[in-house]
Order: sequence, then C-alpha cells, then structure tokens
Amino acid sequence: MSGSAVGRKRDGGPRDGGPLDGGELRRRLAAGEVTVGTFVGMASATAVEVCAAAGADWVLIDLEHGSGGEDAVRDGVLAAGSYGVPTIVRVESGERIRIGRVLDQGAAGIMVPRLNTVEEAGQTVSHMLYPPYGDRGVATYNRSCRWGMDRAPLSADQQSTVGIIQIETLDALEHVEEIAAQDGVDVLFVGPMDMSFALGVPMQLESNPFQEALQRVVAAAQLHNKAAGILAVDGMAAAKYVRQGFRFVAIGSDSTIMAAAFRDAFDTVRN
Repeated sequence: MSGSAVGRKRDGGPRDGGPLDGGELRRRLAAGEVTVGTFVGMASATAVEVCAAAGADWVLIDLEHGSGGEDAVRDGVLAAGSYGVPTIVRVESGERIRIGRVLDQGAAGIMVPRLNTVEEAGQTVSHMLYPPYGDRGVATYNRSCRWGMDRAPLSADQQSTVGIIQIETLDALEHVEEIAAQDGVDVLFVGPMDMSFALGVPMQLESNPFQEALQRVVAAAQLHNKAAGILAVDGMAAAKYVRQGFRFVAIGSDSTIMAAAFRDAFDTVRN
C-alpha cells in the first residue's frame, strides 16, 4: 500500500483548535480514501491517545464489548482530538438515546451492531440526524454544539456523522445491497467472528463461504459508492483486506495488540 492509498497522515495539530471532526472523516470516505484505525475497549483515555499518536486515521471506542461506558467517550474524544484524530463509537444497540448521548459527546461516527433489515438501518440513521431529517434530540449545551456557542449543526442539511452498519448476521448479509443503498449509511462493516459463526464456519476466515460473503459486502459497497469495513487481526491481514477492496479497516484493539506484543516479548526471552 502506498501512502496515498492509505490516506493522509496529519501534521500533528488539531484540525480547528478543538476535538470535533466537522464531517472530515465522512468526506474522506466519500472521496474513496482508505482509512485505518483500531478499536479501544479498555476504557482508557490514555489508550485512545496512544493509538491516535501512533497514526490512526480514527479510533473506535467500543461500548458493545469494551469494559467502559459513556464516560469513556467523554474523555476519549478529547484524547484523540488533541492529535486531530476523530472518534468513532460502537454503541450497545441502535436505540435513539444511546446514539444521541454519544453524538452529544462529540463522536464523529456511530457503529451499530446486530442490525438485520433495511428498515432497522434506516431507523438507526434517523437517530443520527436532527429534525426534520431525523429524530435526534435537540440540545445545545453539549460538546457537539461547542457548549451552545455553535448552533450550525442544528440546521445543517448535510449529515456529518459517519454511519457504520455492521454486517454480521445472515439476515444482514441477505439485505446488504439494500442496506448499502440507504442515505446516511457510509460504511458496511463486517464483524468477522460473528459472520463466520453465522455462516457455519466459525473462525474459518479463509473458508469459501466466508470469503464469498466478504466479496458480496465489498460489491454492495462499491455499487452504492460506500465503504466496506472490517476488523483485521494485524497489519498484514489489514493490507490483504485493503487489496480485496475494504476501505475502512480496523487493526485489532488496544488489549489484543498489547497482549500479543507482551506475549511475543516474553516468549522471545524464555526461548
């Protein structure tokens, strides 16, 4: 992968003197860029900062499987934003209140697990938008409106939030083309473990059924000018996924990368 193919590396300063993304990540994806990030599940703002400082295009705080709650978002957005890196949040579910609270904290994007139908995807996206385009709660005393000093987001006619729908069930895979066609859905994100179990080939990521599912997701995303995303175990796996057409690629998580690094270091000494 060339540097241009993987996206631009920032020069170190926050974009506009604050932690808010302002739709930049969504514009990069719409322009066809490849972006690479990682999951953070340890509920540590320091872990978020380390990932941002290491060169991530985005950092995803995981509230579905991670060990923290919404407080991790409050501090994580600031930690990543100090390096000019946007924060994505995987919410526990697609409920309106879950999405709204995270967006009010300044998240640049929302990932939603376990959606199966076009209707569910459309409803979820509507929770990311202020009226009349959606049903997000209207308030200004939050980070997303700069504590009342910037009301422009309330009347914007263009969504700035990156909408990420996970494709990890057979129903979602069956409807993937229709889900990709939805306005406000920017990324179709494959959950490899869940998808492999759903396909009856648990953890067999090189199996024909799993690889065929990946091809279908990539094709659906490309057909509708959206990005296909996936979680990779390491950098080599991520590079392979990029060659397959994925443009929103997560490399492991804070805990898995740390565990693997320590395990390898300990094994090297002992052997």
